[in-house]
Amino acid sequence: QVQLVESGGGLVQAGGSLRLSCVASGSIFRINAMGWYRQAPGKLRELVASITSGGGTKYADSVKGRFTISRDNAKNTVYLQMSSLRPEDTAVYYCNAQIDPDPTYQYNYWGQGTQVTVSS
Repeated sequence: QVQLVESGGGLVQAGGSLRLSCVASGSIFRINAMGWYRQAPGKLRELVASITSGGGTKYADSVKGRFTISRDNAKNTVYLQMSSLRPEDTAVYYCNAQIDPDPTYQYNYWGQGTQVTVSS
């Protein structure tokens, strides 16, 4: 069984910074791409940033230049450094990982979500 556990959310003023972390644990053969999604009230879940196992990154246009995704493969952990936060960044942030529990198949896992609230 694989689990993703996020931490680091909270309340911050506009212009501030937060760092989210997500640790994958359990029966893991290989972790492929990892990423962060967010969902604001009344809106669809959207991709914020993703990172491949080799370190290639992709960002939503709305966060480019403000957010940085990184990962520590030795710790099965992905991070999201968020700076210059805006009220419109307020959402529940979800960690996502494409993990091979064994060599025969891959599954898409989600964390439970962590709330990020940016006050104006």
